[in-house]
Amino acid sequence: MNGLKMIRFAILFILLIAVASFAEKSKMMSVQVKSSEVRGKPSFLAKIVARLSYGDRVEMLESRGAWIRVGLVTDDKEGWMHSAALTKKTIILRPGAEDVNFAASSDEIALAGKGFNKQVEGKFRARNPDIDFTWIDRMERVQVTHGQMQLFLEEGELFLQGGV
Repeated sequence: MNGLKMIRFAILFILLIAVASFAEKSKMMSVQVKSSEVRGKPSFLAKIVARLSYGDRVEMLESRGAWIRVGLVTDDKEGWMHSAALTKKTIILRPGAEDVNFAASSDEIALAGKGFNKQVEGKFRARNPDIDFTWIDRMERVQVTHGQMQLFLEEGELFLQGGV
């Protein structure tokens, strides 16, 4: 009877470890956009505490509406990211042999940039030779700083919803 109890205990112990491992893994998320900011508060206007790139991993600590408080895997920083920038899917950019079935495809990487890669854009331009891309190319080069965005919102008396 003692042997049977030991086997049951061993099975229960293994199951508890598996459940704990799964629970910890389910808290992990990946950045699914080309780049994203980790902010001090759940707001697009909050101070940026870190910048992450496509495929970077974070640990989900808390959820508040569309915002997720995350802990960075690379250091002890934490902050808030908008949920649209994250996925529970593990993104593997440079797979080893065992990871090749889970790796990001070139189409997924292009989508992460919310646009085309050079190959896709070249095909689109070739199929649409009459479209003038001058203004699109100019818009892609425009960069708005955090300060410019905040000034725009203040001068227009605009208020963000869903954030602080």
